[in-house]
Amino acid sequence: MLDKILNSEYVLASVSPRRKYLLKQIGLNFITVNSNAEEILLEKEPLKSVRINAKRKSDAVAHKFKNKIIISADTVVVIDGIVLNKPSDEKEAKKFLKILSGKKHIVYTGINVANNITGREEYGYMKTTVEFRNLSIEEIEYYVTNHKPLDKAGAYGIQDDFGCLFIRKITGDYYNVVGLPLVKLYETITKTFI
Repeated sequence: MLDKILNSEYVLASVSPRRKYLLKQIGLNFITVNSNAEEILLEKEPLKSVRINAKRKSDAVAHKFKNKIIISADTVVVIDGIVLNKPSDEKEAKKFLKILSGKKHIVYTGINVANNITGREEYGYMKTTVEFRNLSIEEIEYYVTNHKPLDKAGAYGIQDDFGCLFIRKITGDYYNVVGLPLVKLYETITKTFI
């Protein structure tokens, strides 16, 4: 099984530099493609949102790649029942960070794997709780100006920039907060070969 997983060819239906980095980290042979899929946001149903969006991204590219495995994902941040997706501009990014400051929130990532070799498709998701410390207005302004968080759910990144200093505690999968829970991804890929 491991041999099949590691020697297959994959398509990542995402142009996220973070997801690309994570797939390289686990040694998969892949190319990246922008799915251009239209994403939806169901305010009261974050789990349904990430499932639909991950599936849409996968479906948008799967027919173009025979004998490859399509990986797609969608991540949202939820706080007090409110879904924070990617901010539309810097003003909204600052608003999101003020909302998250000093509080706990949940990060959901949905993963869809369409195995065009076996004809199987599987879905999985991960939930992680993140607690922010209290952020100053100066920190928020600095982060939004210098680290361009418009492509990140909740307007922050936990990895490799100043955003890592916002997190007081994390309960669950770190890689889920980055945008691709690797253990869940591996388990989901494995199911497509069974």
